[in-house]
Amino acid sequence: MTRIGVYLAHPSTGSFNHALFEAVVDELRAGGCEVVAHDLYAEGFAPLLTAAETETVAALEPGDRQLALHRAEVATLDALVLVHPNWWGMPPAVLAGWVQRVLVPGVAYKLGTADGEPVGLLRAGRALVLNTSDTPEAREREEFGDPLERIWAACVLPYVGVTDVRRRVFRTVTDSSDAERAEWLRQAREEARGLIG
Repeated sequence: MTRIGVYLAHPSTGSFNHALFEAVVDELRAGGCEVVAHDLYAEGFAPLLTAAETETVAALEPGDRQLALHRAEVATLDALVLVHPNWWGMPPAVLAGWVQRVLVPGVAYKLGTADGEPVGLLRAGRALVLNTSDTPEAREREEFGDPLERIWAACVLPYVGVTDVRRRVFRTVTDSSDAERAEWLRQAREEARGLIG
């Protein structure tokens, strides 16, 4: 059975990000996947990296069960789904902190190889990133260079061994119609189905 982790980073329960998260989780479960679903804000995930965690081994504060759970789970996944808005060309702080605290040496990658390059350790070979944005696509690319594409597809996911990175951006959300949102949810479900295998 395919095991997929779905991670949401948006504080508002009425947001379109929440609708995307729920649609994806529902689609994957309907497709027979084992889904590990996390709403990082609702769970109160602590994003602040501790001093001990800045070492090159995966330090874990005694009693930090939440962090231990996330590290153990991410190592067992076949695929990842990350759902978040584009805020200032970055993911929300809770998701950036999740990356820094969970995707650590010994869990997501290892250092000290002969050629000096890190080796990704995650079993998950595929990832889907679903973003919402209020920036028109042309402006995003021409003025900003699509920083979220670089963060996920160039910096983070390949580093930990995810070679198949898919991304879909839904824009502009603030002035979107109900019909547009319904179509976006259909597209998100279709993208999620593509991870099963």
